[in-house]
Amino acid sequence: MSVDNRQQKAEHIRHLLETEGNSVHENTQVFNDGRYESTANLDDYDGLKDEARAIKEDTIERLPELLDQVIEAVETNGGTVYLADDAADANQYITKVAGGRDVVKSKSMTSEEIEVNESLEASGADVWETDLAEFVLQVADEAPSHIVAPAIHKSREEIANLFNTHFDPEEHLETAEELTQFAREYLGEKIIDAEVGMTGANFITADTGTLALVTSEGNARKCVQATDTHIAVAGVEKLVPSVEDLQPFVELIARSGTGQDITSYISLFTPPGDSPTFDEGGELGPGDDREFHLVLIDNGRMEMREDDQLRETLYCIRCSACANSCANFQHVGGHAFGGETYSGGIATGWEAGVHGQDSAAEFNDLCTGCSRCVNQCPTKIDIPWINTVVRDRINRGKDGNLDFLVEGLTPDEDPGGIDVQKRLFGNFDTLAKLGSAFAPLSNWVTRTDPARSLMEKTLGVDSRRDLPEFERESLVKWFESRGSRVDPDEARRQVALYPDAYTNYVRTERGKAAVRVLEALDVCVDIPAAGESGRAPLSQGMVATAQSNAEDVYDALAPTVAAGHDVVVVEPSDLAMFQREYERLLPEHDYTALKANSYEIMEYVYGLLENGADIDALPDGGNERVAYHSHCQQRTLNLEPYTLAVLEDCGFDTTTSDVECCGMAGSFGYKSEYYELSVDVGETLVDQFTTEDTADRTVVASGTSCLEQLDALLTRRAAHPVRLLDTQ
Repeated sequence: MSVDNRQQKAEHIRHLLETEGNSVHENTQVFNDGRYESTANLDDYDGLKDEARAIKEDTIERLPELLDQVIEAVETNGGTVYLADDAADANQYITKVAGGRDVVKSKSMTSEEIEVNESLEASGADVWETDLAEFVLQVADEAPSHIVAPAIHKSREEIANLFNTHFDPEEHLETAEELTQFAREYLGEKIIDAEVGMTGANFITADTGTLALVTSEGNARKCVQATDTHIAVAGVEKLVPSVEDLQPFVELIARSGTGQDITSYISLFTPPGDSPTFDEGGELGPGDDREFHLVLIDNGRMEMREDDQLRETLYCIRCSACANSCANFQHVGGHAFGGETYSGGIATGWEAGVHGQDSAAEFNDLCTGCSRCVNQCPTKIDIPWINTVVRDRINRGKDGNLDFLVEGLTPDEDPGGIDVQKRLFGNFDTLAKLGSAFAPLSNWVTRTDPARSLMEKTLGVDSRRDLPEFERESLVKWFESRGSRVDPDEARRQVALYPDAYTNYVRTERGKAAVRVLEALDVCVDIPAAGESGRAPLSQGMVATAQSNAEDVYDALAPTVAAGHDVVVVEPSDLAMFQREYERLLPEHDYTALKANSYEIMEYVYGLLENGADIDALPDGGNERVAYHSHCQQRTLNLEPYTLAVLEDCGFDTTTSDVECCGMAGSFGYKSEYYELSVDVGETLVDQFTTEDTADRTVVASGTSCLEQLDALLTRRAAHPVRLLDTQ
């Protein structure tokens, strides 16, 4: 990416932070809070997700068969099914059916995808969106910024100003009730006058041809029942085998998207219906001549079905949980974190599949791979992996001109042409080795103004961000000279402490603390010379390099695993690699063996104490006041409770942040185009650690990124929680 492109992206993000960020943040937080509360009330939340996942897997596997089945069902009912190859094909058919007649629409992202409004209007039809948010955007001539709440970026005041300016009503509109009533009356007339109603479909049952529409306003029912012709537009992936299969999705979709136990309207149509319609004079007439057309759209989906890496995208039920749970999306919305149609984490898969990789490339880097969205997805889609794969494909499609700046310094397994910034951050382990070897000179050089200016211009490393300071003596070298202090024959357990790149070369103090804490609990520790886990290159879409790193790490840890000993990890994102991503990077046997024997340091300390280790061997916290922030992937792995339990048992008075992301996200916060966004996300966390109750507390955080961000934004230095337990 050129300097100009970085500046343009930074300016765009800065603009959205200033104009739309507050509204997006407030509204997504409401959705998130509602989702946590609503899903907690389910008896078997994970079981429902497993059931929904299984249905989607089965559907996509049998999709050609189910398409034949739904065609037969709809045609038996008297309707028509049209299979459209792409957007142009769908629009040609829809425009022909509409025949220039006025059209009223309920909300449909698929209709946004094919840009059907433009096609209909070009044919002379008058087209109106009847969903309130879509109506607002139609009047404003703006694209949606959210899959479920398309006008989430607009405040009530902005909408009032828009309506007052555009419609010039007799009475000035101000309150939400006034705005809603105005839209209802205005659109009610349009619905009565229209002859064609268009809807999407959340689900379509193949056995009966029944459409399931999940809405909050009831406008979809009006569009269907008050018009002569109903056109339903949906992607082929919206099929489910039977009506019975709707149950888990009905339970999950509203809870996942907006935090409601159930939406206001769940409508099941088995069209064509026979309710009366309005004639040209507004009088009721017979409805037995109503037409129904189901337009099922491929537009790249069948190709996605054959793509092992993008296939999971088709399991998406468009709930937006991935967007709502994403810190970056919460601060800029879909006008930055989105492509031609779709927004949020899953948007990368959709955009790459239906619009092409160029569309996905515009926002793909906003996914930092934190994995928080995975636990929120009702069909358990591995969204970070889809983003990583697409990023890898984007990398491989580029030719680079500045590779000479890092060639030789950053040898890796990926082809040339990768953006020089990504190649730099993807090889942090190599850079850290060099920085450590030449420390403290390397630290002094990188702090100079000329060096920072050069790095910003050529590598996109923001000069406002402090760089890591490398230690001359790595953790591995320190341990080699020090040795183990616990006899393996007398030890309670034997472990290998994994030396991630940051712990090994930058924050060695937390690694040394981990060693001393484990030894105090009678654990024999070894620190093998294992390299980068693959997290750094994976975050840049350098999958081949990540796989090579994973293989090397496993080779270094294999003797420990084979001996039945444990692997303890300080950095949560590296444990997440062992527990999650290595499934895709290593042979199954190696992955399962390492997963079963690897633990986060505070989780491991908790386990030792629960199994008889003497807590008196650790320092007494003396009711020291602590403010603790848990790393994203530590929360995803559900490890936060172990840290809190250990600190409490050791006598610390601990309060925690409920902010789920610090905003640093590895290398993300160093990149000049994302610096303002990173800080904006981080300020939310800072606010929680500068209250009357937290301002004087010792700040601790589990993740490297969190520590770097907190150090940058707070006036007091943060530490890893294991350092509170250090016996030295």
